[in-house]
Amino acid sequence: MSAVTERPETDTPGTFTGLERAVINRLQCGLPLVRYPFAAVAKELGISETDLLHTLRDLLERKVLTRFGPMFHAGEMGGGLTLAAMRIPEPDFARVTGQVNQLDEVAHNYRREHDLNMWFVLATETPEDIDRVIADIEAVTGYPVYNMPKEEEFHVHLYFPV
Repeated sequence: MSAVTERPETDTPGTFTGLERAVINRLQCGLPLVRYPFAAVAKELGISETDLLHTLRDLLERKVLTRFGPMFHAGEMGGGLTLAAMRIPEPDFARVTGQVNQLDEVAHNYRREHDLNMWFVLATETPEDIDRVIADIEAVTGYPVYNMPKEEEFHVHLYFPV
């Protein structure tokens, strides 16, 4: 692969430098299982490991990326995992979102254009903890949580080129 060159910074939302685009696109494909994965990716991109890490840190600090880290499968590690949904009236949506997102067990909380307008994933240390966390959410928010445990797993390789 050829080296990635830096383009001038721009203030236009949704635009990226050549380096940012290359880093975002490459890191969506995962890290190699080697002793120095960032160095290996940097070499692929024709940049230094320092430049790669600086670019990644900058994207996170600017909130262009909201998270970068490993994804663990709680169920395969002996924990509990479920999809949950709630029906939240618009005047309460921001308050409930804040309350739900305070919990360590909550991930991937999304607003949906649906009667059930809040959807999130719960990941707990044990399968039995799912019911406890749901009860906690209901007690704090005052709204019921609809538990939708998976019946079958499908692995979809999401990739959003920029």
